[in-house]
Amino acid sequence: MKHAMYLIIGGGMAADGAVRGIRDVDKDGSIVVVGAEADPPYKRPWLTKALWKGKPVDKVWSKTDAQGAELITGRDVLSVDTAAKTATDDHGDVYGYEKALFATGATPRPFPAGGDDVINYRSLDDYRRLRALTDAQSRFAVIGGGFIGSELAAGLRMNEKDVTLFFPGETLGDRVYPADLGRSLNEYYREKGVTVRNGHEVTGIERKGSTLRVTSKDVATGREEVTQVDGIVSGIGVTPNTEVARNAGLKVDNGIEVNEFLQTSAPDVYAAGDVASFWQEALGTRRRVEHEDNAKTMGRAAGRNMAGQAEPYTYLPMFYSDLFDLGYEAVGELDARLDTVEDWSEPFRAGVIYYLKDDVIRGVLLWNVWEQVDKARALITAQTRYSRLAQADRLPTAS
Repeated sequence: MKHAMYLIIGGGMAADGAVRGIRDVDKDGSIVVVGAEADPPYKRPWLTKALWKGKPVDKVWSKTDAQGAELITGRDVLSVDTAAKTATDDHGDVYGYEKALFATGATPRPFPAGGDDVINYRSLDDYRRLRALTDAQSRFAVIGGGFIGSELAAGLRMNEKDVTLFFPGETLGDRVYPADLGRSLNEYYREKGVTVRNGHEVTGIERKGSTLRVTSKDVATGREEVTQVDGIVSGIGVTPNTEVARNAGLKVDNGIEVNEFLQTSAPDVYAAGDVASFWQEALGTRRRVEHEDNAKTMGRAAGRNMAGQAEPYTYLPMFYSDLFDLGYEAVGELDARLDTVEDWSEPFRAGVIYYLKDDVIRGVLLWNVWEQVDKARALITAQTRYSRLAQADRLPTAS
């Protein structure tokens, strides 16, 4: 049995953050990171952003091993015994620990048709497979109008591929953006050469030799269309990897529940990143956040606490996206069902959108506006009422 002072289950960005957090406090304690992917920790957002804009793959690595951690890749931890303080992987190897962290992340929801012909996009291996296809083929279908789908459609199109983007909603990002911004984004993608099939549900995928036939149905009319492509990629959401934690007796409800110090319901066991459900004091609710800033910051906070600190995690994470020449940063709760106030310096090209609940600012979207996240975060944390926000305190609508 291998024994470590700190055992980290999972090999993504939260795991890398945890290693760095441990080393902030404990320079010498042994750390073992066991990850299911064959690759060591890497910058996951690059898979839909930077790598399609020409950044070299060899720059994607987080260099976790430089922190003095032992990385064991290609191993999936199948069980944890919190009483014995041991974990067992899919090769039968057992790891003892003093403190353990679940940083198991999430798994993409598989598209229900097409089998292995569909790349359910999440990992560096998925990027390699899609990149190899783009080297040889030109026509691609992207399924999903959320973060992954919209970024991948842009990335493929910027690499001069023919892209058809399918999603059942009226607009791209319809769960996040106000409707008028979403409609503008649909047209923007069309101007960039993407065939946007909004309001279309993919109902079938069939292979004919080297060609894939995608059948989609207009959700309003029921009319079906067939699109022929060379490759299909899906981004329809993820499911947190909680099964091992649940079987270990940890409290799980849309993620592994943690307290303000990122401790689970079991002694000396912590959780961080996509898999963790934490209390967000600034919003007065429990959340699970699937973005880079939260994974890295929460992972580091968990590592520090594992190493003996007692620092509550009160951070309000941000997220960002790149969509062709457009981009944004955002913080807080972005939900299209909330009331919104749009403040544009140039309609749908540069401005600030405030998301309100009972007049209180819950989220801020900075659309092509940069270096204002800290000020936006402060407005949310202070539970600022928009109607009482002085003109001088409103965020600038241009960078």
